[in-house]
Amino acid sequence: MDITKTDEKTVETAPEPKTEGSSEVEAATEATVERDAQAEPAEPADDASDDDSLDDDELAAETSTGVGAGGAAVVSAALGAVALTGTWTGKVVSERETLMGQISSQSAPPAQQISEIYGDAWHSTALVNGVFALLALVTAVLVLVLARPDRPVWVRAVALGGAVLGGLGLLLSVGTYFDLFLSLPTTGS
Repeated sequence: MDITKTDEKTVETAPEPKTEGSSEVEAATEATVERDAQAEPAEPADDASDDDSLDDDELAAETSTGVGAGGAAVVSAALGAVALTGTWTGKVVSERETLMGQISSQSAPPAQQISEIYGDAWHSTALVNGVFALLALVTAVLVLVLARPDRPVWVRAVALGGAVLGGLGLLLSVGTYFDLFLSLPTTGS
């Protein structure tokens, strides 16, 4: 007895006695049944296009791992830390301002010498650190605003840390630039 899987209900029957022409009909029927069983039913064109668009959206969601957001969060935290500790660039700018102040204030009164030699260097360092702090703050805020809820929690945590460090660095830089925390020394004239 030949049992093949089809969509139609089949009923098992007793084998019929074979005649001369029945073997040809039986072979043709078996070939048709096998061909129909192997063929998949065609989906309507409208449903296929909807499924394709959903598959693309799901595929994009699955392949998007948040590496860019995680990297930006780490960069914001690093920039915030650098803004608080100072940078090589800030040191170079400070040294340049010190040298320029020494050259330009050789015959100036002492108050002007202090301002040009030390004050300008101090303010330049604060300005450079403030730029790094602002970059850290902007990067962290962008990560926090643009991060989707399906991102890992650590991405938002590191970005929040970067925002705090950047904000603190910006606050300290502005205070240093405008002499809010410490003022320049004065001469006893």
